[in-house]
Amino acid sequence: MSDTKKIAMVTGAGSGIGKAAVLALAAEGYACVLAGRRLEPIEAVAAEITGNGGEAIAVSADVGDPGSVEALFARTKEAYGRLDVIFNNAGINVAATPLEDLDFDKWQSVVAANLTGVFLCAQGAYRLMKAQDPQGGRIINNGSISAHTPRPNAIAYNATKHGVSGITKSVALEGRPYGIACGQIDIGNAATDMTQRMSGGVLQANGSLAPEPTMNVKAVADAIVYMAGLPLDANVLTMTVMATNMPFVGRG
Repeated sequence: MSDTKKIAMVTGAGSGIGKAAVLALAAEGYACVLAGRRLEPIEAVAAEITGNGGEAIAVSADVGDPGSVEALFARTKEAYGRLDVIFNNAGINVAATPLEDLDFDKWQSVVAANLTGVFLCAQGAYRLMKAQDPQGGRIINNGSISAHTPRPNAIAYNATKHGVSGITKSVALEGRPYGIACGQIDIGNAATDMTQRMSGGVLQANGSLAPEPTMNVKAVADAIVYMAGLPLDANVLTMTVMATNMPFVGRG
């Protein structure tokens, strides 16, 4: 690896937004660490990167487990000695469920992946970026437009994404003395396997079902590349990238 090559980590890199983002970062010359719970998908994406002349390693990790996250960053340090960018992308949701019917176990699973996972990975990246020489780096958290305006019957997802905004602001504040920038991308209806159902109808605030437009996931990947490439004296604190005609702005 060249001493000048920058190192990027993407969690949840085996599919969807994470896959699109890590492929875009690799195309820009980053050496990439791909993290995911299932090894096979991230190994396949890593093979695609190396097959195109890039550099990548795949590391199985559960972002909600402290020991697993510690091992992920130890492996990154062992392989590359530093980390310049992390995209905290990993997250889950559960089926739309009325507030009174949501099982505690489902609540806990969403909190572990979407909130605790972002905290643990931001903490791991922060520690490495603070200690490395040269010091500093960039942390990008995957929020959601649900961090601003919730969907009905999605209290766990909505709450965790609001929490991610708090993590982003805290890390951005505390990272200032160490050259650590932290920002958040709030995504609305990127076309992935998870959003295929939107064309058939999504529950709206008024109780109706309505199809929702989506956008090409490449728009998100391009935004991540832009945020990652900024000099550390500049930061995108929040960016919203959304399907133009989705029911978010105004009243539908």
